[in-house]
This record gives sequence, structure tokens and C-alpha cells, in this order.
Amino acid sequence: MIDETTHWILTLVCEDRPGIVHAISGAVVTAEGNITESQQFSSSDTGTFFMRLQVQSAIDRAGFEAALAPVTRKYGMTWELDIVGRALRTLVLVSKAGHCLNDILYRQRAGQLSVDVPLVLSNHGDLSGMAEFYGVPFESHPVGTPGQKLAFEDRVLEIVEEHDIELVVLARYMQILSPELCAALTGRVINIHHSFLPGFKGANPYKQAHARGVKLIGATAHFVTSDLDEGPIIEQNVVRVDHSREPSELVAIGQDEESRTLTQAVKWFAEHRVLLDQSRTIIFK
Repeated sequence: MIDETTHWILTLVCEDRPGIVHAISGAVVTAEGNITESQQFSSSDTGTFFMRLQVQSAIDRAGFEAALAPVTRKYGMTWELDIVGRALRTLVLVSKAGHCLNDILYRQRAGQLSVDVPLVLSNHGDLSGMAEFYGVPFESHPVGTPGQKLAFEDRVLEIVEEHDIELVVLARYMQILSPELCAALTGRVINIHHSFLPGFKGANPYKQAHARGVKLIGATAHFVTSDLDEGPIIEQNVVRVDHSREPSELVAIGQDEESRTLTQAVKWFAEHRVLLDQSRTIIFK
């Protein structure tokens, strides 16, 4: 037992079957806990049950885990226990655009985002000043050749190991990750990109959008997989525009959407509100 009450987050995933909620509630009672937040979802597509609880308890981690063990074994649960508000160890990858990095580091400093960023890693040196402003170490390594790109990805894995990184954020990192790196970091890498309707790919998408008279600009935050920009979607936002907008205004609007969409996705992930249901996500807001 410990003197102070701890506010825990418990997430669990298992095959959907009767009795799960009752069993978990009983385990929380055994752990002398009080449920302060509870959300659950049963996926009819995959037959999977998802649950997120916040529990206040004076019992320590070992005691809580011991109370959960009979239930997690019985139902074959994949589960995680963490402390509410603990800063998630996060590596941020960037290139030249700084809007997403600035939003993440600002909100982290302001106490609005529960992440701990030990390093910003880039393939360019442009954003070193921004990282320095926020007091975050910065490294840049070129990726112009296949050997350099391989060395960069090896450095990513070194940092993940060295700092026990739990999340990697591609904050407008304009390089495609190798299938090997995607596999090594499955479920731990979040990317952001624009989402025009209709879509515009290649160079100068905002110029293309302006030429076509686009009416919607959006952004999509998603998990990274080896299928380019096709990973499970975490968050999307959209804003209306019209013919009066110049390309530079579309860029500014799009960057705002990218920043807020990526930060929201990171926030939910850091709070253990994002659970994977095969190719889609379950978001407990």
C-alpha cells in the first residue's frame, strides 16, 4: 500500500464475450479502486472488445496488477496500466517546415500535451533554432543517398533504445520510412499530411488546389505503415475555403489544420485513448 492515491489508466483489448465489464469492475474493487472514467466499445466487425478506465486507488502497481491478473488471464486480454498525466517519451522527426513542431513543443511547454521530447531529429538543419528556443536537443543528418538514409534510420532506432521512446511523431518529416523501420515501430509512429478533396499529389499541392478552385482543405493524422499514407486514421479535420483565397493563404490554412490535427492525435495517444482494431482505430475521447 502507498499513502497517496494514484490515478491510473487501464486499457484492455480482448475477444468480445459476456461478463467482461463485471469482471473488470470486480478487479477494480479488489484493488480498492474508484472508477472516475469508463468507456467501452464492442466491434461487430472483428468481434473485439475495447475498454479504457481511469481509476483512483491507494494500492501500488504490483497490487493493482495482482488484482487484475485473474481477469486478464481468463479473458486473454492485451492490457496496459499507466498513470494519468505521465509524459510519454516522444521522438519528433522533422524536415524544413516548422509549424507542427512548434505546436507540439509549445503545447508541451504550456502543460497542454503530456509528452517528453528528449530530441528532435531532422534530415535538414533548418529547425535547429526552433528546437533551441524550446530547450530541446536537435540533431540533423542528411539522407541524400541510400547509405545516408539507412544511417538516419539506424540513428532513429538508437534513439528509441537509448531514451526508451514510446512514440515517434513525423511532424512534416518529408521522407518515406523503410518497411523495416515501419515494422520495428509498428503502432508507435504517427504521421500528418494534407487532405484535399479532391486529392492533389506531387509538387505544390496548394498551387494545384488553387488552380482547381478547391473548396475544402483538411489534414489527416494516421499511424505509419509500409503502405504509404494508408495506415489507420487517428484524426481528421477540414475547413472550407473559396475562390478568394490566394495560394499563400491556402498554405497558411492548411498548416493550421495540420498542426491542430497532429497535436490532437498525439494528445489522444499520450492519454492512451487510441486503440487499434486491425486497419482502423478506436478513439475514446
